[in-house]
Amino acid sequence: MAYIAGEGRTQGALFPVTLHDFVPANHICRVIDAFVDGLAMSHLGFERAEAADTGRPGYNPRDLLKLYLYGYLNQIRSSRRLEAECQRNVELMWLLGRLYPDHKSIAEFRRLHRDAIAAAGAELVRFAREHGLIRGEWIAIDGSKFRAVASINATRERLELQRYLDKIEKADEEQQASIDQSAVQAALEKLKRHPEPEAKFMLVRQMALPAYNVQTAVDAEHAIIVAHSVTLDASDIRCLKPMADAAKQALKVDTLQVVADAGYSNGEQIAQCEDAGITPFVPVMRTVNNQADGTLFGRTEFRYDAETDSYICPGEKRLLRKHTNLKDRYTM
Repeated sequence: MAYIAGEGRTQGALFPVTLHDFVPANHICRVIDAFVDGLAMSHLGFERAEAADTGRPGYNPRDLLKLYLYGYLNQIRSSRRLEAECQRNVELMWLLGRLYPDHKSIAEFRRLHRDAIAAAGAELVRFAREHGLIRGEWIAIDGSKFRAVASINATRERLELQRYLDKIEKADEEQQASIDQSAVQAALEKLKRHPEPEAKFMLVRQMALPAYNVQTAVDAEHAIIVAHSVTLDASDIRCLKPMADAAKQALKVDTLQVVADAGYSNGEQIAQCEDAGITPFVPVMRTVNNQADGTLFGRTEFRYDAETDSYICPGEKRLLRKHTNLKDRYTM
């Protein structure tokens, strides 16, 4: 039995005459093209939004923004990969009009227009809401750990250098030791050269790895992200109010309903959300005593006495407040 055979490379073909025929009418490239063409680039903060009368012509920031959005939607982050896609991807040939920007131009565009790109993202949320893709009533908030680029050894070395410098500063204040200025300068230079000076160790798949905690707020209608934030806090316990505020501001609404898991259970922030017109639906975080023999009382069996600000145990004994841990919001 013969194999399925392809056509000969020298065989003539009746290909579509124009690139326009390669892109379907409902393709995402047409959405990107229409959305970016409707943006007020100067208002958003893009440089060279208007072509200069003199000098060498540069790339239109609209074209580079279209390329950035296409790469974002197709998980292509590398500027070199985007450069390669411009030369072989028919969709990008249509989107950019057969422009082939080099990787340096792509990387420089992203470096210079971080805030402008974020503003364009806010306009995209407004665009989606105007066309009924976002209702702005129910928002789900959750966090994910994203692995940092820095290696474990590099991050560990950076943390050790920071502890070393803190120790030197403390010794300098107490005037208890002579300080080697050359060693301090070398440590500072190493810290300056570190690619990710803010990355911290977080649990990623039960492993302590350099990572970031990326918070996202998603509209419930079509699962479109309306707000996001990269945090250095490994826990979600302090992220409910900031993310709810960011979603409310992005949607420009007066009231909002927010859903989150038990990791966001924070009474103080829940009260702040309610005061701001945000209704949170967050389950109470209940600790589980896996070491007990089943004879310990549960939290629900203790009664709170508001007059004395204390709890009454099942044995009718009063539990007085000892101290409050402000960082982890626990009261002992």
